[in-house]
Amino acid sequence: MDTKDVIFELRTRHGLSQDALAEKLYVTRQAVSRWETGETLPNTETLKRLSMLFDISINTLLGSPRTLICQCCGMPLDDASLSREPDGSFNEDYCKWCYADGKFVYTSLAELTDFLVEHMSGETWPPEQARAYFAAKLPELDHWKAAEN
Repeated sequence: MDTKDVIFELRTRHGLSQDALAEKLYVTRQAVSRWETGETLPNTETLKRLSMLFDISINTLLGSPRTLICQCCGMPLDDASLSREPDGSFNEDYCKWCYADGKFVYTSLAELTDFLVEHMSGETWPPEQARAYFAAKLPELDHWKAAEN
């Protein structure tokens, strides 16, 4: 779905006119109209306000142009699993299980690996195989790369 369609759908689902949405975002009705026709896109600050107003990520507002994965555990992300900053805004880099209330839940790669192996291994994915997979993949994620430096 394109950004213009996402904004139109959210606005109408919430029963807002273009004027009402414009007022909430401190922009003109013409700006909202241009977004909905695809003539322009909202600027970064307006995207943040739209995200907070409709409680969806900026990635979703932009039509989900990129696949998000948690940069701590590697889980695919959607709006329901995204973490939030203490101010309530979405953090599109981490899941809500790895990053909560402005803090990381797992303090070490070993701690996260142990948790993931315990909860994700089973008959079809033995613990040794799961541990080897996570040992290879997790260090490639931004959070653990930054922890090395």
